[in-house]
Amino acid sequence: MSAYPKSPLMGQMMEKPMLISSIIEHADRYFGTSEIVSRRVEGDIHRYNYRQCHQRSKQLANALTQLGVKLGDRVATIAWNGYRHLEAYYAVSGSGAVLHTINPRLHPEQIVYMINHAEDQYLFFDISFLPIVEGIAAHCPGVKGFVMMCGRSHMPAESKLSNLLCYEELLAAQSSDYDWPLFDENSASSLCYTSGTTGHPKGALYSHRSTVLHSYASALPDGLNVSARDTVLPVVPMFHVNAWGLPYSAPLTGGKLVFPGPFLDGKSLYELFEQERVTFSAGVPTVWLGLLNHVSQHGLRFSSFKRTVIGGSACPPAMMHTLRHSYGVEVVHAWGMTEMSPLGTSCTLLAKHMELPETEKEAVLTKQGHVLYGVEMKIVDDAGKELAWDGKTYGNLLVRGPWIISAYYKGEGGDVLHNGWFATGDVATIDADGFMQITDRSKDVIKSGGEWIGSIDLENVAMGHPAVMQAACIGVFHPKWDERPLLLVVKKQGAEVTKEELLQFFEGKVAKWWIPDDIAFIDALPLGATGKILKNKLREQFKEHQLPTV
Repeated sequence: MSAYPKSPLMGQMMEKPMLISSIIEHADRYFGTSEIVSRRVEGDIHRYNYRQCHQRSKQLANALTQLGVKLGDRVATIAWNGYRHLEAYYAVSGSGAVLHTINPRLHPEQIVYMINHAEDQYLFFDISFLPIVEGIAAHCPGVKGFVMMCGRSHMPAESKLSNLLCYEELLAAQSSDYDWPLFDENSASSLCYTSGTTGHPKGALYSHRSTVLHSYASALPDGLNVSARDTVLPVVPMFHVNAWGLPYSAPLTGGKLVFPGPFLDGKSLYELFEQERVTFSAGVPTVWLGLLNHVSQHGLRFSSFKRTVIGGSACPPAMMHTLRHSYGVEVVHAWGMTEMSPLGTSCTLLAKHMELPETEKEAVLTKQGHVLYGVEMKIVDDAGKELAWDGKTYGNLLVRGPWIISAYYKGEGGDVLHNGWFATGDVATIDADGFMQITDRSKDVIKSGGEWIGSIDLENVAMGHPAVMQAACIGVFHPKWDERPLLLVVKKQGAEVTKEELLQFFEGKVAKWWIPDDIAFIDALPLGATGKILKNKLREQFKEHQLPTV
């Protein structure tokens, strides 16, 4: 029963549930010949189209039925971005089961925990992950079978897995004659776990309705702006919050899809971009760093690449400037969370911004941006009082909407809503036009003498120096101010800069009392499973760091 009252006069529209299977049916019927290109784990290039993808998805759905997978059962994947993974996206959810995508970069103990917590019935995996799967199988007694996503010629001669199945043989034994079932659109469709740095990962259980709505919204011009005229290469992995919804929004609009498989280095990506005439891509800043280094070192240009969405962590303004002005690539800053399916905001200019000087435009574009219709947001103080949208006042960011979780899977973490709002854990400002800017994670904000210092702002300044490749800022103990900023810097290969030169670089760019008290040069920053900098590791590593005394 709905929690909302019924009007005495109800609309007279058809009732058809919003189901994920309708997306691939639509792609087949109206964009059947649009290509899906995959660089396979095997190393070669595979090509087919949405019509063939739909047929094979129905074969896989028949195979799942044959294996005894029922409505609501969980089916896991450990796989790269590729056509077989896309087939699983539609076959598993479309048949009424729940797709559980697993990040292979997590620790094996975390993977085991998630498989057992989700109660996965089957696990589908790419051949490169055979060692991981063989290592965890004995600890996952509930898994009935392991399906290796390849043909017979790539199956191992021997394996520790007694219940190992071949993906292509499963499909070959089935007909593509399959009618996608109809069921309640609020049924669970897919399950993604957070990659939290403390405690066990927690599951976000999406519905068919939430996923279809998210797909509609993300395809909007001021969202990800996906269309039938695009060639879309999702660098963001399909095991990371469903590749930000692109495996749904591209078929929904008919865009050509290009999958890079495991080959995410700058050289491999550049070759695929040029070969397939990619127009649009999406990924985290660390990926673009590798691609930019490759094109810069070899004096290359992009012939078709026109637009990218950067999210996962803040895009350094210097990187955005380089992409826009050196390579003619439009950069759309986006923000979201696993708990938000994931898209919450994207940053595109309003009409009133178009006549601004370039520096002022970029100041807007470095923000995380405006909400998509369907998401509401606000900032509050620690007492829950709503704060002003003046672009200056910092507050705890809260969100709500139809593709935002109301609870974690199996109730983990207890009640997560605050008067109907989800607390993101981010600290942000919102300006008068509704443009939101993340200033920090609440756990990362530096509290100096009772005032907040946003570490992201300091990192962005540092990344603007020509000798700096990566930077992270953390708070370390100070006897008078409680915490002061310590900047950790990875220099570009062959570049030199002194601590004094870099500190001087901050002058006039931030408030004087924000300037870091010290800088440490390190070889590499610790990265998590989704490419984010692990500041908890840095805080542990530098907890005894002695700041210079004045």
